[in-house]
Amino acid sequence: MNKDEFQGGARYLGGKVENAVGDAVGSRHLQTDGLVDQVAGGAQNLYGRAKSAIEDAVDGAPDLAARIGDEARDAADRAGDLTRRGARAAQASAEDAPFLWALGAAAIGYGLAWLLHGRHD
Repeated sequence: MNKDEFQGGARYLGGKVENAVGDAVGSRHLQTDGLVDQVAGGAQNLYGRAKSAIEDAVDGAPDLAARIGDEARDAADRAGDLTRRGARAAQASAEDAPFLWALGAAAIGYGLAWLLHGRHD
């Protein structure tokens, strides 16, 4: 709780008391002053609460940034591991059946050339 929260709450409570006393004695002046203090105290208390929330968010930002950075590094490491495993598997497959890979590459190349330059009557 900061100073504005405390002072605003106290002013609001004082305004409630002042308004009640004004009602009891029939004084419009005390009622009006009490109502003004209630509104001003509520606004000051709300301002203090917002200020506290912002301070809490700023205080927690470095921890949040560190946690996000750690998670991003972990995700990048996992992606790198998966890429390396996929590359090893593709390399092993190409070493096991180089003729099939060459035939596949030739078929893809022919298909692309036909799409780009061939006649399609």
